[in-house]
Amino acid sequence: MSGEALSSALQWLLVMGSALIAAKLYFTGLSKRYTIFFWYSLFRLPNSIAPLVMDVKGHNYFYFWVFTTPVVWFFYVWVVLELCRLVLERHSGLYTLGKYALGVAVVISTTLSLITIMIRFQSAPSQHSISWNTSLLYYLMAIDRGITLSLAILLLLMLLFISRYPVRLSRNVVLHTTLYTLYFLSNTLSTILLRVFGLKLYTTVDTALIGVADACILAWLIFLTPKGEEVRVNVARLSRENEERLLLHLDAFNSTLLKASRKG
Repeated sequence: MSGEALSSALQWLLVMGSALIAAKLYFTGLSKRYTIFFWYSLFRLPNSIAPLVMDVKGHNYFYFWVFTTPVVWFFYVWVVLELCRLVLERHSGLYTLGKYALGVAVVISTTLSLITIMIRFQSAPSQHSISWNTSLLYYLMAIDRGITLSLAILLLLMLLFISRYPVRLSRNVVLHTTLYTLYFLSNTLSTILLRVFGLKLYTTVDTALIGVADACILAWLIFLTPKGEEVRVNVARLSRENEERLLLHLDAFNSTLLKASRKG
């Protein structure tokens, strides 16, 4: 199977998987708990069909990609905020801190990515030969790398948090957080590879990224179930004495953050 045929097959799987995920969330009632994830799955349908029915090397698809990419970023941030809320639903003070941390991380990471692209263009001897479309593509890729990297780091910190503190979460929330961490890390790696090796690897990298997305969708379809909301998971393995001590510290820190936010 050629590279283009494989990419097309994986893209069709992504379309069907997104439709099945949205249908499963709706008919099982999980869309009420994972509302943003449900709407993002619906958004992915037309967004995933577009490269199958349009000429991906043509101007129409390029402008479609340019205008829809910011919407994808919006959903990325919104989905991670929903994950933060689900992980920290019993600790609203920590959730508020997480929202501020996410905003700061996205701004800093995106700014640094844009600066590296600007430096690259300024130092390039053939700067005059770079087309407007190519420049825009590189800038959007830099923003994408900055956003996905900051989101991946935040999700990794959340995984570290739930592995250290004895917070009981539903199996679905743990699965959801793990899969999105994997997805954002692979997305960040793909943009870094394109930054290092250039657009000549775009088809290969894009195919690999679609494959990762398909694998995540398959895991969601199999393991994200209504029963998974009832099964509680405590990732941290601690003695009862240490568990109670850490929970007291966590509750005290959460209370302090709540008082500070109210004063602010």
